Amino acid sequence: MRKLSKKSRITAAVAGGALVAVGGGAAYAYWTTTGTGNGTATNSAGGGTVTLFATFDGGLAPGNQVDVAYTATNSMTSSTKVGELTPTVSTDKAGCLPGWFTATAETSNTLVAAGATSSVGAGTLTFNDSEDNQDACKGAVVTVSVTSK
Repeated sequence: MRKLSKKSRITAAVAGGALVAVGGGAAYAYWTTTGTGNGTATNSAGGGTVTLFATFDGGLAPGNQVDVAYTATNSMTSSTKVGELTPTVSTDKAGCLPGWFTATAETSNTLVAAGATSSVGAGTLTFNDSEDNQDACKGAVVTVSVTSK
């Protein structure tokens, strides 16, 4: 077998290194293709509810009124809109008539973020004067309940 010259050995080494750098002498092959596909997921059913609160100061007397603040707590995982607010009044004493009180609420249409509590409106609670004796309301607990559409 014949010996390689120094120049031939260097040329062979460079050629081998280039072959490794280019792809190690391995051959690659692949197929091309086309395709289609899709994915689906079901959205939240929504329509959950928020918890509404009415907050106001006590100490009402006939002929007086207090401001009412309305808030909503949204425990759902998506935002929801609170619509028109409708307040109703009740008392804890039979002789203290709910009809002696008037509660108002401005229309809200406020977006409440998921997991948040937000102000959704304001109004007033009025203890209306009556020609009737209203002593039954002394010390009575007055509750303003609120609903939304």
